[in-house]
Amino acid sequence: MSDGALSQAEIDALLSGVDSSSLGGAAKELSGDDDERKVLQKLLDDTCQNQSNALSTMTGAEVALVNPHISFMNRDTLVEQLPDMVVAVKADFSSGFPGDHLFIIGEDTARSLASMMNKEENIELDTMALSMIGEVASQLVGTQITALTRATNNTAIASVSPEATNVPKALVALPSGTFPCVEYDLDLGNGQHQKLWEVYGANVSQAIGAALNGSAAASAKKTPAAAHQQPAMAAAGMQGMGMPMGGMMPMGGGMPGIGSANVQAVQFPNLMTQVTSQEQANIGLIMDVYMEMTVELGRTKKLIKEILGMGEGTIIELDKLAGEPVDILVNHKLIAKGEVVVIDENFGVRVTEIVSPMERMNGMA
Repeated sequence: MSDGALSQAEIDALLSGVDSSSLGGAAKELSGDDDERKVLQKLLDDTCQNQSNALSTMTGAEVALVNPHISFMNRDTLVEQLPDMVVAVKADFSSGFPGDHLFIIGEDTARSLASMMNKEENIELDTMALSMIGEVASQLVGTQITALTRATNNTAIASVSPEATNVPKALVALPSGTFPCVEYDLDLGNGQHQKLWEVYGANVSQAIGAALNGSAAASAKKTPAAAHQQPAMAAAGMQGMGMPMGGMMPMGGGMPGIGSANVQAVQFPNLMTQVTSQEQANIGLIMDVYMEMTVELGRTKKLIKEILGMGEGTIIELDKLAGEPVDILVNHKLIAKGEVVVIDENFGVRVTEIVSPMERMNGMA
């Protein structure tokens, strides 16, 4: 520039350690794999409604997340589109498709979301507000994981706990090279669309695309003809083993020609409970509710006359032996046990045992 001043793009480039000479020639969108784009686009289109429902529940307003559009970008092309200050939420996939994954929201948009969730106008983006934005990201990624699990039958998909930070756009930790970026329109109930970006590492999107393409191919192979062949093959196999057609066992006696050593135990599927996005949203509503936590050294019972006779120096014997773990109660209900420790001249308690659900139920009876 003629006056010697740096442009915002050049400042961003210096902060992020990239060559500012490359900024002018960067394309708005880089080329990417079309198949990968298509399967990711379908996944996002299918999950947007559930994500909108979760956001509406958390904010108490009609919030809509719509129009996801995937572009392949590098750091320069994305940073150029972002507002100067953003809230970046790292939500990396830890298993299933491990790698980089994050959400980026403009500072003003993040403040509006936090204000709606906390029912407070003009909220500051302090630690509590950023934790709310982290919970928003948790709901969004949780809905995606549910959809991915259903589509790929991969029950190992998980992400780290989202962590939100309010930073200049040049300091956002983005994946290297070319990566897919999803741009959403976010309607906070006022009819005005704001932007939300979601970024996947290239290895993450490639793995997801391959898994989704593989699931689609496997489903296409299950033709009606193959379905009709399976009963016939099973019947032929039964006849070969001496079982009459119709699948009925001969009276009185086991299956001929098969020894007991070949009998195998039935393997049942793992009946893991899948938490739905609606259940996750309901849990999110009470995340900031305060509860009273008490550490109880022990108990005893005394007559009124004994209590009235207490004075300085009276020793009260409790029902706990020296060295026994203390009880940790939440709202007067036992949830854990621990040992007393001293931290910087203050008492603390180290949790040594979580009480089982059965013990908790017995304590409530």
